[in-house]
This record gives sequence, C-alpha cells and structure tokens, in this order.
Amino acid sequence: MGSNLEYLLRIPLFYGLPEEQLQEISNLLLERSYQKGRFIFMEGEPGEALYILKSGLIKLTKRLEDGREHILHFVNPGEVFAEVVLFDGGDYPATAEVQEDSVVGVLRNQDIERLISQNPSMALGMLHIMSRRLRTAQEKVMNLALHDTARRLAFALIKMAEEHGIKKPGGILINFNLTNQELANLTGSSRETINRMLNSFKRAGAIDVDRQQIMVLDKGKLEDLLR
Repeated sequence: MGSNLEYLLRIPLFYGLPEEQLQEISNLLLERSYQKGRFIFMEGEPGEALYILKSGLIKLTKRLEDGREHILHFVNPGEVFAEVVLFDGGDYPATAEVQEDSVVGVLRNQDIERLISQNPSMALGMLHIMSRRLRTAQEKVMNLALHDTARRLAFALIKMAEEHGIKKPGGILINFNLTNQELANLTGSSRETINRMLNSFKRAGAIDVDRQQIMVLDKGKLEDLLR
C-alpha cells in the first residue's frame, strides 16, 4: 500500500488531496498486469472503472464506420484513462490495447464516485484532465481537417517526440515501436502514403527510421511544414 501512496502523489489528478484521503484511494487501488497485445477493455463494453498506467504503454483506438481503426491517444505512465465513464455511466467509447507489457492501477466507478462526493477537489482535478484531453482532440480534428498528409504526419511526429521522446546525441528518439499502418491510423491516411512521407522526411534530414523506431533529427524542419 505504501508504494501505491507514493505513486498517487505523482498523479496530477490527486494533487492537493490530504494524505489521509490519498491513503483511502490507495487502499481501493487494484493492480493488474497485462502482456503486450492484450486488451484492457473494448469499445462498447460497460464502463466499470477508470485506469492509471503505472508502467508500459497503452493505445486507445476507435473503430470507424468503414471498419478502419483510428488511434486516439498513446497513454504514458502516470496518465489516467477511461475517466469519461465516471460522468456518463455509459460504455467505454474506445478500445485500450497494450502496446508494451504494462502494470495498471484500477479504480472501480462505485468506489471513486463515493470519494468524489466527499472530495470536490478531486472532481475538479478530473475536469482539468478531461479539458486537456478535449483540447488535444480538438487539435487533432483541426489537423485532420485542414492539413495535407505531410503536415498531419509532421504534427503527429512532433507531438510524439514531445510526449514520448528521449533525448539522444543525434536527436529525439520516439520511445516505442510504431508501424506505418499505425501512423496511417493516427493521421487518417494510408500506409503507402505514410511510407512515402517518411522517406521524404528522411531525405530532408528531419528524421531517421530504424526498423519501427523513429528518431527526430531536426524538429525545426518538421515545424516548418506546419507554417
């Protein structure tokens, strides 16, 4: 339980809560481990809990009407996901797939609802998280609607470098494997188009690609495409 408490202290959702309230949350936090390729929940299943990623990487996706997969978000350790089911009591609006072996903290709706009713500051923290997620979604909608494929891909690579990047001597390594099909699902494009765009960015010296890992060599060249 002590390790749970130390972990919760680093989660923005719980900033400002007194230690006794954090301890109560810690006592309710269940821990589950998932191997790469497993699904935590599927779109359309009853929403029963919110999740906190302790370690690993989770991909959130939504199935489009034509059957294609659209990637909504890659969840980093320390992020809360599936929090939306707390407020509407409905089904999960997306699918959560494990990209790397992961450890997840689980807070059941019935438990967290009771805590929120007792601690309005926690509800405010959740609204802040959802506002940031909404802002990101709006940016993505604008990016898909107004930009061509090159700009959409540049935008996605910049965001991933900021959120998942590790600084290396030659640039910023996007710290997980990403297939061309996943990049296509993220940018609303085709795998063939993404392959051409990656080769173009590589020739321009903006990125390097080694198997399924991307190194951003010159972020400024990617940013130039957005102007």
